[in-house]
Amino acid sequence: MAKIKHNNFLNTVNEVFTDAKEQGVLHLYAEGTNFTGRKIKVKQKDLFHFGTTGYLGLEQDMRLKEAAVDAIYKYGTQFPLSKSYISNPLYRELEEKMTQLYNAPIIITKNSTLGHLGAIPSAVDDGDAIILDHQVHWSVQSAANTLKTRSVPIEMIRHNNLDMLEDKIKKLSSKCKKIWYMVDGVYSMYGDVAPIDDLMKLCNKYSQLHLYIDDVHGMSWAGKRGTGYAFSKLKELPENILLFGTLSKTFGASGAVAVCTHKKRHHKIKTFGGPLTFSVQLEPASIAAAIASANIHLSPEIYMLQNELLERITLFNTLLADTDLPLVEENNSPVFYIGTGMPVTGYNFVNRLMSEGFFVNLGIFPAVPVKNTGIRVTISRHNQAEEIKGLVDAMVYHYPKALEDTHTTPNKVRMAFKLPILNEESKKKKAVEGIRIEYKQTIQDIDKDKWNKLMGKQGVFDWDGLLFLEKVFTKNEGYENNWKFHYIIIKDEANTPILATFFTYALSKDDMLAPVSVSTKLEDIRKDEPYYLTSYVLGMGSPFTEGKHLYVDKSHPQWKLAVKQMLDKIEELQHQCNSNWVVLRDFEDDEELSQLFHQQGFIKMMIPDSCQILDLYWNTMDEYPESLSTRSRKHFKKDIQPYEDRFEVVYNKEPDENQINQFYELYNNVNKNNIALNMFALPKKLFVMMSQHPNWEFLTLYLKEEFNIGKSHIPVGVMLCYKNLGATYTPAFIGMDYNYTKEHQVYRQLLYQTIKRATELGFKKIDFGMTASFEKKKVGATIIPKNAYIQAKDNFSLGLMSVMETTNN
Repeated sequence: MAKIKHNNFLNTVNEVFTDAKEQGVLHLYAEGTNFTGRKIKVKQKDLFHFGTTGYLGLEQDMRLKEAAVDAIYKYGTQFPLSKSYISNPLYRELEEKMTQLYNAPIIITKNSTLGHLGAIPSAVDDGDAIILDHQVHWSVQSAANTLKTRSVPIEMIRHNNLDMLEDKIKKLSSKCKKIWYMVDGVYSMYGDVAPIDDLMKLCNKYSQLHLYIDDVHGMSWAGKRGTGYAFSKLKELPENILLFGTLSKTFGASGAVAVCTHKKRHHKIKTFGGPLTFSVQLEPASIAAAIASANIHLSPEIYMLQNELLERITLFNTLLADTDLPLVEENNSPVFYIGTGMPVTGYNFVNRLMSEGFFVNLGIFPAVPVKNTGIRVTISRHNQAEEIKGLVDAMVYHYPKALEDTHTTPNKVRMAFKLPILNEESKKKKAVEGIRIEYKQTIQDIDKDKWNKLMGKQGVFDWDGLLFLEKVFTKNEGYENNWKFHYIIIKDEANTPILATFFTYALSKDDMLAPVSVSTKLEDIRKDEPYYLTSYVLGMGSPFTEGKHLYVDKSHPQWKLAVKQMLDKIEELQHQCNSNWVVLRDFEDDEELSQLFHQQGFIKMMIPDSCQILDLYWNTMDEYPESLSTRSRKHFKKDIQPYEDRFEVVYNKEPDENQINQFYELYNNVNKNNIALNMFALPKKLFVMMSQHPNWEFLTLYLKEEFNIGKSHIPVGVMLCYKNLGATYTPAFIGMDYNYTKEHQVYRQLLYQTIKRATELGFKKIDFGMTASFEKKKVGATIIPKNAYIQAKDNFSLGLMSVMETTNN
């Protein structure tokens, strides 16, 4: 099985955050010697603060501050013991008050993240199952994923999709005791809420359904005694719900609270809840501040505070309603999200608002899809009416300027968020001065010599190769074998090409580069649902080709504008064909392109290395071993050369029908086995048309009869090779009979015979393609790391595959 490097998610996030940091909108430091909550000092400038999660402003309440200071003097800065041994004297009072607040048993935790890590593994038993809402907070997903080692099934549904939830419940109900659906009460990015009433109806319909609700963003500003949005809908907590609130954020102190009316479950979590047992307890200052806040929550004052905040929220909503700003979710929570689409637009907009004296947060991947970047505005009691009006005025003024600066439009943003389109926006496209884009849907409409000069001499995408692919991948039965081709050439005023590329629109498996454990599970599902978790992809190059699919003249002064024009055209095509993914691929490390692609809404990921012999400088195969390293030369003499005499090597240029059937069977063996690069099987029509094309040949290994008693002239390996303009020999696909592979070193012999054939034909380069880089390196290939840049309409399939990874169910 081919082994490939899978994308490191943390590396991807690191690159996204690093770019945002360099743009001055992330990882900032507050300045100054004091902080009031209304303003925050950044880069030597006082800004009105619209980024807090302390919505009621209790963190600045003198009663909380004085209680915290008094506790430090009495008990010290910390109480350095686990609560399993003994609790700080203040804990009992806090627990009593929080129990009174909820009128239900509670558990105090250090914070919500550690709380989830303690509660979820304790609450969810072996034999239970978990269903995650796609947008449930990362801390919940992370804690749930720890149960994979216990073989607890973990599923995921699209955000608030109750039909999908019910389907999952039906699927799991016969196999699992309890089914836990995990949600946020109020979601932290868009400010939307869980459909609590409808979820309770499902609980009544399915007794196995239990709810795990993380309502830390709904706390204090909503509900009776400030117990949160979810509790305000529930009124009281049934035994099949475990609720998390917070003592930080709006509550004004630190820590979190789990509320659980199921006596055995409550006892189990509190007695031994992982990090709840082994972690150091809350600091005395935090406990005392939480007690002071609890006293406010238990008094009528909490409703006065809630109403004051609601007045500000209502004002902000009223002002926004008179604008065309793309508010992603209309609600009455303190969280608002204004979409900007591309990250570069978000950077520009945030910096513009900071220059006007307003601090807001940037919403960025992985919290949202990259192309759903935006600003998160939070309203608190600290904000006064004049600065709320000032913020709206500043957004109205600067939003169109940020769009213009970054070459986008209001309707592009609205399409990214599926918001209503503005009628008044002109549909005429503004031409970029000095640049002309040429777009075609068949290679036949492009001059052959010009295309080959720009894109030829590599892979199977010279002019003839692309015409061949167009004919193969049309009028076929399977959706996956019908592609649409899009060719783009961008020229300057002198008609000089700056950029050239081609894209295909094709159905692809979402797990093509996912870990084998994920693809194995998905292929089991696809036995009944062949197109499960598949998507139409608008991808640079094609699923068939590998190589440098983008020609760009970086010496040209307008090359960056040309790249942006290409991306604009691709965005237009994406909307026309409704593809779920756009993929730019096969790039070597290039910081300028990487930054440009990211700012335009793409995230970088590693793909399998490219393997190429860049210079066949030897004249005969007798000279070939001297081109290898000492170690590879030993490999050649031990694992390749002694096996050569076992095979008859045939170069089939026009195989008959029986041979084509044999070759296709060998290819299917490899395709089914190579789940690490999980692709749809290619159609048999491809092999038939290869046999009729002068640029293709079938390099076939027949095991000699003395090594295969009773059988003669049976092919055990085949390499499908394309001859590109006399420059590059391209073994595009391989087929093998695995009954013979190990004993006779079939794969290694195919690699060697490919090199031998390319030498005989006078080629100077071999493009061995992706995967199996270790084996290809041993025969002299240069390993070239490659990257792709992807843009997804949403992160659902990525999230779903993440929860499937390494699960043992």
